[in-house]
Amino acid sequence: MGYICLMAVDRDHVLRSAAALLTRKSTATMDEVAKAAGISRATLHRHFAGRDALVRALEALGIEECEAALDAARLDDDSAQEAVRRFVTEIESAAGLLAFLYTENQLFEGEEQNAGWARIDARIAALFRRGQASGEFRIDLTPAWLTEALYGLLASGAWAVTEGRLAPKDFTHMIVELLLGGALRREES
Repeated sequence: MGYICLMAVDRDHVLRSAAALLTRKSTATMDEVAKAAGISRATLHRHFAGRDALVRALEALGIEECEAALDAARLDDDSAQEAVRRFVTEIESAAGLLAFLYTENQLFEGEEQNAGWARIDARIAALFRRGQASGEFRIDLTPAWLTEALYGLLASGAWAVTEGRLAPKDFTHMIVELLLGGALRREES
């Protein structure tokens, strides 16, 4: 039984090490991933048959992290604006992984698309619809577009932090202010 737990911990460590490396260097080889995780390439191959299997496992981790952030953000509490702010704060630690996954086009094409992304999209779009219904957000921007804009800002913010162009402490503020500044309904003059 202890061996099974050890394997689970090792796999999680390998995944998180791979996520950290691929966030910084999306073209990293499997050899580089193994080195970053402190394991041999053979051990990495026992966990993940190849890059595609590794990326699919990272996708599952990204979906899990995103759903946990959505839950923690309490999307139905308070104003929609505050819920967006809480979500960006909660997802910050996983933003680099999401930025990497955002560039992996094969994850979003064809019949093999993970249903987790659709669940996440639906929850975030519902938040934007709630903000539109309450008069907080513009109604000329669709919830689907606001959702995509949020994903793009999260990915851009993660890359900017990784490259030192944005201080980590400014991540949430910059994303939320830009998104909400463009999404908020303005009084007609």
